[in-house]
Amino acid sequence: MGDNTLTAAEAEKEFWDHLKTSNTGMLGLDQPGYHSQPMTAFREEETGTIWFFTRDDTDLAKDAAIPDQSAMFTYGSKDQEVWACIHGTLSVAPRNAALIDKHWNPILAAWYPEGKDDPHLTLLRFDADDGRIWVSKKGPVRFMFEVAKANLTKTLPDAGGVADVNLN
Repeated sequence: MGDNTLTAAEAEKEFWDHLKTSNTGMLGLDQPGYHSQPMTAFREEETGTIWFFTRDDTDLAKDAAIPDQSAMFTYGSKDQEVWACIHGTLSVAPRNAALIDKHWNPILAAWYPEGKDDPHLTLLRFDADDGRIWVSKKGPVRFMFEVAKANLTKTLPDAGGVADVNLN
């Protein structure tokens, strides 16, 4: 996939597909001085919504409670085939038992001693907007070949494709 052959639809599909199996990224507010933090993302491809679980006593939850918070989710798949930087809006969502049941797992449970009914359990809703996604299916050997070839031929390596997307 060269830089000019990746369509927005292809990039978006790769992002959603990879987020299913490798769902940890960095989430933070899009403002000076704010640092992103590692969070587990639970996707809702149909609406462009990404859900996060957090505790109500975290800075992120407190800040997300302020309306219209611009946020950014950055992502790198475990296999390093997909990289993304997605802008959107972050908010605290009302408690949703069905959503909690759908995504509940032993890792989440570790953060909530009282289980699914823990009063500190908070859902964050990230409404994805625009972003940029990079996709490379070349693998490490092919990538190194492209780098070596570029150095020898004084050309740019073909490291995959990039596309701007609109996920809303």
